[in-house]
Order: sequence, then C-alpha cells, then structure tokens
Amino acid sequence: MANMAAPKRQDTRKFFENLSGAGKSIAVLTSGGDAQGMNAAVRAVVRMGIYVGAKVYFIHEGYQGMVDGGDNIKEARWESVSSMLQVGGTVIGSARCKEFRTHEGRLKAAHNLVQKGITNLCVIGGDGSLTGANLFREEWSGLLEELLQQGLIDEEATRKNSALHIVGMVGSIDNDFCGTDMTIGTDSALHRIIEVVDAIMTTAQSHQRTFVLEVMGRHCGYLALVSALACGADWVFIPEMPPEDGWEDNMCQKLSESRSRGSRLNIIIVAEGAIDRQGQPITSDFVKDLVVQRLGFDTRVTILGHVQRGGTPSAFDRILASRMGVEAVLALLEASANTPACVVSLVGNQAVRLPLMECVQMTQEVQKAMDEKKFDEAVRLRGRSFENNLTTYSLLSYRKADSELPNGEEEAGDEEQFDSSFNVAVLNVGAPAAGMNAAVRSAVRVGITEGHKMFAVSDGFEGFYKGQVKEIKWGDVGGWTGQGGSLLGTKRTLPGKHLDEIAEQMRIHNINALLVIGGFEALECLLQLYEARANYEEFCIPMCMLPATISNNVPGTDLSIGADTSLNAIVETCDRIKQSASGTKRRVFIIETMGGYCGYLATVGGLAAGADTVYIYEEPFDIRDLQANVEHLTQKMKTSIQRGLVLRNENCNENFTTDFIYQLYTEEGRGVFDCRKNILGHMQQGGAPSPFDRNFSTKIAAKAMQWITRTLKESFKGGRVFANSEDTCCLLGMRRRAMVFQPVSELRDETDFVHRIPKEQWWLKLRPLMKILAKYKTSYDVSDSGQLEHVSRFRPKDSDTSAAI
Repeated sequence: MANMAAPKRQDTRKFFENLSGAGKSIAVLTSGGDAQGMNAAVRAVVRMGIYVGAKVYFIHEGYQGMVDGGDNIKEARWESVSSMLQVGGTVIGSARCKEFRTHEGRLKAAHNLVQKGITNLCVIGGDGSLTGANLFREEWSGLLEELLQQGLIDEEATRKNSALHIVGMVGSIDNDFCGTDMTIGTDSALHRIIEVVDAIMTTAQSHQRTFVLEVMGRHCGYLALVSALACGADWVFIPEMPPEDGWEDNMCQKLSESRSRGSRLNIIIVAEGAIDRQGQPITSDFVKDLVVQRLGFDTRVTILGHVQRGGTPSAFDRILASRMGVEAVLALLEASANTPACVVSLVGNQAVRLPLMECVQMTQEVQKAMDEKKFDEAVRLRGRSFENNLTTYSLLSYRKADSELPNGEEEAGDEEQFDSSFNVAVLNVGAPAAGMNAAVRSAVRVGITEGHKMFAVSDGFEGFYKGQVKEIKWGDVGGWTGQGGSLLGTKRTLPGKHLDEIAEQMRIHNINALLVIGGFEALECLLQLYEARANYEEFCIPMCMLPATISNNVPGTDLSIGADTSLNAIVETCDRIKQSASGTKRRVFIIETMGGYCGYLATVGGLAAGADTVYIYEEPFDIRDLQANVEHLTQKMKTSIQRGLVLRNENCNENFTTDFIYQLYTEEGRGVFDCRKNILGHMQQGGAPSPFDRNFSTKIAAKAMQWITRTLKESFKGGRVFANSEDTCCLLGMRRRAMVFQPVSELRDETDFVHRIPKEQWWLKLRPLMKILAKYKTSYDVSDSGQLEHVSRFRPKDSDTSAAI
C-alpha cells in the first residue's frame, strides 16, 4: 500500500492478519426501527467476517427471528450481500419482539444460537435493541445452565459456547444515542427532510405562505434542529429546549418582522415530541392555528412521517456503516470473556469503541433530565455537537435590534477604549463548491450580531483589486443556505501581482479582517498575503481561511466544504449507472471522477458505491496491477455477480488514461463481461449543498467569525488593528476530533505544492477497507482502529466534530 503510514509510526503498526476468525461464528441482526445504511453495515460485517475466516450468519426479522430460529438463521455467503449497499431499510428484516423481553423467549434464542455455535453477535439497532442484547449477554451462562439441565444441550456445547460477545452499531434516524456523533441513518433522514424543505420553499415563495413542518424525533430534537439550521428556518421547536413562556408573542413578532423586511415565506420546524416549559405538547396544528389567528398568514402544515426513514442511504451513511461494520468484526475478534459489550461509533473522524451500558445510561439520563424540566442539563448530556448546533442556530436565527447590538464599550477599568465596529471582508476563491453560500450567510450574520460591518468582495481577489467591494447586510443573505455554487462569484486569481491595488482597496474601505472561503488557491492566497505583511501594513490584520473545495485537497483539514455534496453526486450517479445494466448481461463500468491529483473523491466515492477497484495518484500502479485487477474482476463475474465498478481519478496516471483502462478491460473481459465508460465531469461540482455541507459550513463560518472578533480585540492597540504574528493568519480545519485554527505558515511544510495535495492524507487508511470489501487480500493497519474508551460526560472544549454535523 502506498503512503499508508508515516515512517515514524512503522514500528507501532499492528496488522490484523494476526486476528483470525477461524472457528468463530458471527451472527448479524437488525432490530427496532429501520434506518438507511443498515444494509451497508450488514454487508461490511458479512464480508469482513468471511474475510477473516469466520462463519457469518444472518438472523432475519431481528430478535423475533432469533427466538423462532429455523430458517430465520441462515449462513451468509460473499455474494449474499452483493448489490445491497444502495438499498434503504434493512434487507434482512427487522421486527419489534415482545417474546425476547421474556425469560422464555431469551432461552429459546440461546438454544437456537448454541445449535449453530454462534457466540459472537453484532446488533444493529437503537438503544432498546442494544439494551436487550446486553441483558442477553449477562444472562448467557445462566441460560446455558438451564438448557443443560433440560437436556437440550450437552456439557460439550456448554463449554464451547461459554461466553457470548456482543458489539452494537447504532442504527437510528433520530441520532438520539449518547456517545456517538452520528448514528446510521441520520444523515439520510436529513437528506429526505432537506429535499422536502427545498421543494416547499419554492411553492411558499410563490404564494407568500408560512409552512409548518413536522419532523420525526419523539424524544430527540436532532433532526428538527439540524434541518432548521440547514434551511435557515424562522423558528424551531425541540423537546430538549422548550421555548420560554410567552413564546407565542415572540414567534409571531419575529414572523411579522421577517415579512416586513421583504421575506415572502416563513418556515417553522416542529419535532414530533416538542413540548412547552410545562411539559404540554406543542403540535404542528397548534402552531398553524396560532399563526393564522394572530397574523392572518396563509399557513399550511406538512407532516413528513415515514418519508424520513425511506429512500437510498446517503454517501455519509454508507461510509459510516461500512467503517463501523468492519470495526465491529475487529472488536468481536479482539473480545475476551470479560470485555464489556461495546458500541462502535465515530467521534469526529475517528472510530471509537464505547461500553454499551455507559452510552445507554447516559441516553436515559437525557430523558430523565427532560422529565425533571432540567432542560440545560438535557442539552449538555446530548453532547458537544448538539449543543453547538443549538448555539449556532440561536446566533443566526434572530436579528437583534440595533439597541441590543454590542455598543463597543468594554468594562470600565480596561486600559483602552475598544471600538467593536470593525469592518470585515468576506470573499470566495477558487472553483465553486456547494456550501460556500451557507458559509457566507453564516459569517455575515454572526459578524453583524458581533457588532461588525460586513463587506462582500465579488469575484475573489480579482474583484478585490478592481474595487468590487460593498457592504452586505443581514437581509442580503436570506435564503442563501440552500443555493449551490458561489453567489458572490469566485475566481482562481492569486493576489501576488496586484498587492498594491488590493492594499489600496483595504485602505479605502478600512478593512480590519479578512475571511477567505475557498480551496487550494485560497491557501496560496493567504500565504502570499502573509508574506506581504513585511511590506504592507494593510495585511497586518486577522485573516482566516475556510476550506471549500470538492477535491478535499487542502492541508490542515480532514474535510472541506463541498466534498460531501460532490460525493453524493458521484454515488447517486454510480447507482444509476449500475442500475442501467440490470437485466442485461454482465457489465463493468469504468468511471472517471474529478479531484485533480487528490484521490479522495474516487476512493471514498468508491467505498460508498461499492467499487471493485479505484485508481488514484497517491497509490502508484503499473501494468501488473492492472492485469491483476482485471483477472480478479473476471473471476468475480464468473459467479453470480452481474456488475462491476471501476473508478479512476482524473490525474491518477498520465499514460493509463480512462480510455486505456476501458480498452484493456474490454479486451481482457471478452466473453465474460462487456464494458462501458463514463466521465462524470462538472455534475460533481453543481447541485444544491447536502445537509452535511450546509451545516458544516454554517458552523465553521460562525466559529471563524468568533475567532476574528477575539483576534481583533487582542490586536487592537493605539486606536488601530495591528496583527502580524503567525497565529493571526490561520486556516480553520477539522482534524480527527477537533476543529483547529492552524497558522498557514505552518501548513507550508505539510503541502505538496506541485500536485496541490497534503503530504499526508487520513483517508488513505480507508483504501484497504475498500479492497477487503471488494474481496482483495490486503494488509489492514488496525493500530488506528477504535480503542475502548469511556463516555465522557463533558467533552473537552473545541472537540466539536464535523462528522457531528
């Protein structure tokens, strides 16, 4: 594997070849409410299990199937999970099972498992399903004892199956499980909600209507809160944080204010479990009647219902579920008799294992806090991500009256009078990326709330030196969240040749801070401005960059704004392309993705679309590799597998072009499969931003503006702003679990400027995962896999993660 790990870690790496599953049996079941992505998790467990030499069983219909036994427990083959990655719901079925709640039911289930020699259980479901699994594990030895006494099993079977190991994955669209940033299905449910909201907004705008949308979440307001944040809703009701008494007046006042400022529509989002401070339910109909009576607005209610559970899983859910499935098998292989039942999960961008019961207890504590009307406590227990979403929503949703804006007076006793009304300029640089507009909106509104005057620069640094700078107000960015591309206009021009003109524009408009939203060019721009500080005092101001590029090739961050939208476009197209061949003979598709020299889109898109091979620049390949890939695919296509998918990054190799690879596969596959090729092109760059990108950009821009305010205060000396230290010219990125401000000068050494990629890229460790799921033998470095941790009640500051959208 090329570039798999930095040399310094060579000696600490631990490969899972030592972890053998030979002689072990693993069963996988889905239980409770279904969620998109469950099938991806099942597929990963089955394939990883078979890969390590274990026997893997499906348990159909959840716990009901375990209790009933018989044909419900079937051995899985590699091909059994082919083509299920893109299917929503759960193919192996899920059912609520009363019988498993009884001792007799669990005794039957234990008997059925022992008959097949199954002592490893992978449960995909919500907290109820996982609690049930844990109880089953605690009772296991007692159940075996009972079966032995009843003569249903012998001493040998009791000895062989003495310990039951359990690993859980949380599949729930509500994202209501503590300890995990994102549960399987949440991102897809947000996709469904946002699709509906985007559609409703166009009709609401036409008729000047108010829409009340009810989304799922009986005990958890995550979906409501995040969709409100992602569509810029006027008001949101969630169970964890009921509105203050008198909210009826406040809400109506806000709605009428927004109409008087020229808005043609209002969106109100209600979680189905929304309550007021007295614990009385707030229903969507109640809200509608209130708006009609008080304001006379034309108001409609839309209840989304089970639409949110349906449809194909998003790219994020497929990757999350695939990573978790592989991690679950590793956790089962490493489990010993006294390992507690654990949940595998992602925190930020990192796999973790958490004790199942700690998570369940904390989840139950949230409900308890809500019952006791300790709402702040409930929000805190939900975790940093939830708290940050709520804070960001509050910051953005309500325009303060001018009298409430900071008046710039520092507390008496401060050495210097501090003027808080600074001028902050925002601009886009590089190619357009979905989510740029949401970032601009968030920056402008947070800036205004913090007391600054915000300026928008059109067409990047080219517009800057031409003087296309104008003040941008609160209302100017209304409705920007869901818009793709860049409304400000963006260019790739670097400032280097126009420093004089740019400095002059900064003087004319008295710009005190700069927020640059863009891709690799934005980093180069900031480096040029940073170096020019020696000659131009105008650039001695706080400068911050937000990474926004579909290629995800910016150093200093694991994720960039726009990459998720692009991945979804790739995955959706791959699904369609694969489906186009259903019913015909065996067919292989060669698909070319964008990304420059960065293989992120190809690799992660390949993992989410179920590709057989992915060619990227970062992992050099030669003709022998190509031959091995073709032979491997030919062997696979001789079984019951009908379709193959090969992804190629546009710049992976200058001689092995897409045409070359297409011709090679066509020739070598003759008589077994035929080939088609597709170049995806600019459709990867267009489209409305995904919920993830809307949220990530909204939160990251709000955080950047708060940093700019802090840095302005610190660098305000002698009546003016002067900032020339390294740490006043930063990139804000997501690193593993935290959002980090990194001086751009430090990122220089981490960058390959010729190929415009970071020297080290985290996602390369997902490549072996993709190969395993495509049936290749490979080395998989598990030193980075999750270690058992405890659920921390209060995460360290700044560990807001973006995978916690």
